[in-house]
Amino acid sequence: MKKALFIDRDGTLIKEPADEQIDAFEKLEFVPGVMRNLAFIRQKLDYEFVMVSNQDGLGTDAFPEDTFWPVHNLMMRTLEGEGVTFDDVLIDRSFPEENLPTRKPGTAMLGRYTSDGYDMDACWVIGDRETDAQLALNLGCRALILKEKEESSFSDERIRYVDSWDRIAEILFAGERKARVRRTTKETDIEVRLDLDGSGRCDIRTGLGFFDHMLEQIGKHGGMDLYIRTEGDLQVDEHHTIEDTALALGECLLRALGDKRGIERYGYCLPMDDCLCSVALDFGGRPWLVWDAEFRREKVGEMPTEMFLHFFKSLSDAARMNLNIKAEGVNEHHKIEGIFKALARSLKMAVRRDIYHYELPSSKGVL
Repeated sequence: MKKALFIDRDGTLIKEPADEQIDAFEKLEFVPGVMRNLAFIRQKLDYEFVMVSNQDGLGTDAFPEDTFWPVHNLMMRTLEGEGVTFDDVLIDRSFPEENLPTRKPGTAMLGRYTSDGYDMDACWVIGDRETDAQLALNLGCRALILKEKEESSFSDERIRYVDSWDRIAEILFAGERKARVRRTTKETDIEVRLDLDGSGRCDIRTGLGFFDHMLEQIGKHGGMDLYIRTEGDLQVDEHHTIEDTALALGECLLRALGDKRGIERYGYCLPMDDCLCSVALDFGGRPWLVWDAEFRREKVGEMPTEMFLHFFKSLSDAARMNLNIKAEGVNEHHKIEGIFKALARSLKMAVRRDIYHYELPSSKGVL
């Protein structure tokens, strides 16, 4: 079946001015990264390109056609010169108050795509407004929205909010990097959900407040969306809760990384106040832990300090990564928090993906 990208114009391909009308050549300015990435998508993937745009009152005195088409045509010629052509251009001319079904997020302009051999599960809407997200839901496809997610934004997993055309091209070409792991034993019941390309949103409950705080550092400072629910036998002690959470999180990391093509693979570093903490890692497929950190307190919060090493050993084993961890300093809280933050920044560095150099980072040909 065929698949298409339904691409908004103003605010997505070209910047939208304050008056929301691009009716003069001096107002024409492309969104950063759009040409390079759309040309890449056009060359590498088999999507049809369909422009879908609301142009309020086009053809009326409020927006004469002779001010619209010259600028629009220049935009199209410029894109074509960079290897970006559109298979279809759909423009609704109505005003918002008319509530016509052809106006986004209505789908009446797109009838042929919903009934003519297109796989909507494989199609995407690309835009910059919540109406573009709603259009995707109305069509039954997914959306990439060029804006920061807000409280009023959609929480549907089919809608992803992104910060650049680089991220759009990465997701379309190499896929989303999400994973879910459910680990249930007689001692613990754990669910971990991870999105490597998220925005740092965390929802973590393990029953150990300080442990939750440490795990949040991984998501927040690693730029990953992280959901963890752990029900453990805390009436016995903290050991199984901490160890099994590390194992589930490590497995989730491994799954989300997929075949590891295009990743940086390595990461390192971080100071925190009186402490200097360094975490160097390698997603090379072989687990190993070097631990050079000493803690004199029995616990930090409710978390036994003897479990710090055990957490990172379990994480390294499950994620199949090398971890080299060193920490020095006086404040025990700062020291372990610095280690978790350094791990987060190292992960962020190591999982960074480059679709323009989409190769396995290994001379052996396998990780």
